[in-house]
Formats: sequence, structure tokens, C-alpha cells
Amino acid sequence: MSINTNRSSKRLVWVTLAVIVLGAFAIFILNQKNETSQDIQFDSHPDIEGQPTLGDANAPVSVVEFGDYKCPACKAWDESILPQLTEDYIKTGEVKYSYINTPFHGEESGLAALAGESVWNQSPEDFWVFHKEIFRQQPPSQSHDDAWITPEKLIDIANEVDADIDLELLASDLMNQTYVEDVIADQEQVQEFNVSLTPSIVINGTMIEDPFDYERMKELIEEALEAK
Repeated sequence: MSINTNRSSKRLVWVTLAVIVLGAFAIFILNQKNETSQDIQFDSHPDIEGQPTLGDANAPVSVVEFGDYKCPACKAWDESILPQLTEDYIKTGEVKYSYINTPFHGEESGLAALAGESVWNQSPEDFWVFHKEIFRQQPPSQSHDDAWITPEKLIDIANEVDADIDLELLASDLMNQTYVEDVIADQEQVQEFNVSLTPSIVINGTMIEDPFDYERMKELIEEALEAK
């Protein structure tokens, strides 16, 4: 299936996203200039209303990933940490996990974010298989900056997975950037929570220093469960 995305006429959207992302990074640098690295406690937790969320909506602990589909570390986190989190806490109903788009790798990242929003809105039960397949098809880390995310590629991925995804609707949503406001809203949270790296993981308002430190994640989750 071929799509004319008219990218030149929509360049302003990507420029807007880039400005927000650069602003978030600048604020982070200013805030962290004289601080040592450590977990960061915020006064609030990211707003997950309308965000792709896995697990019991009433789970007492909320884990949020700020992620990018072009980010090799996000792929590694999805393949190594998320399965452990799912088995230990999500399936038990103690944790809900949400994904917030953080397209730090430019227009391709934004395009994948738009596709994710489209699939989530049309078929939430099929979102996660699509989400995982995008990461699975990410090129090796040494080639991750090569151009590979296109509307055609995203539609091919949606067609390949075992999911009930309306391909024509997905194509239309990509061409018309139907959910661009949702992606921009995600970037506002990126800025609010000073996200400068992906993946960044927030557990009930605490951003963990090392997103791959699963033992520390478990400590924060257990502390949150005990506090309930």
C-alpha cells in the first residue's frame, strides 16, 4: 500500500515537536548542572489518562516509560525488563504500566508514535503486539539511525502481526496526522518531567536513575505497595 504523506506541507508539526524536545533537554541540563545522578522524586506522577496502559486500571502502583521506537535502549528494555515486570507485578494486579511517546530521534520517531496512537485508539487490545513488533523490527543498534520507519513499513508491521488492526484507518491516520495533538501532549509531559534520555522510567512519581536496574525498580514498587 502506497501513501503520499505530503511531508513538506507538514514540516511545521515536526518542528514544533523538535522545539518542545529541545526545550525539555535544556531545562533538564539547567536543573541537573550541579547535582549528582540519583533517583528523582517529583511532586506528581505523569498523567496516564488516555495513554496505552497494560494491566489492571486500579493497580496501586503506576510504572510509566518515556520511550522512543527508534531507541535501541528502549528495545532492550522492552525485551528484558518489561517481561519481568509483567510476570512479577502486572499479572498480579499490583502494577499498571503505561507508555508515553518521546520521539527524540526526529520525524521517524514521531511517525511511529502517530501509528501507535492510531492503533491504541482503534484497538487497545491489539496495541501491545504492534508495539512490540515495531521494536522487534528495529535494525541492529549500529544501524538504528538509518532511515527505516515509513508509513508503508508501519502498515506492513500492522499487517504482519496477529491483530485486528484496520489497515486503511491506520493509513488514513498517518496521512492526516490524526493523533498529532496526542503526541504533542506527550512532549509536554516530557518537558514537565525533565526527560532527557530514553527509556526513562517513573514509578509512582519517582524517576529511577538506571532504567535497567530491576532490583531498584522492585524496591520502589514494594515500598509503594507497603505504603498503600
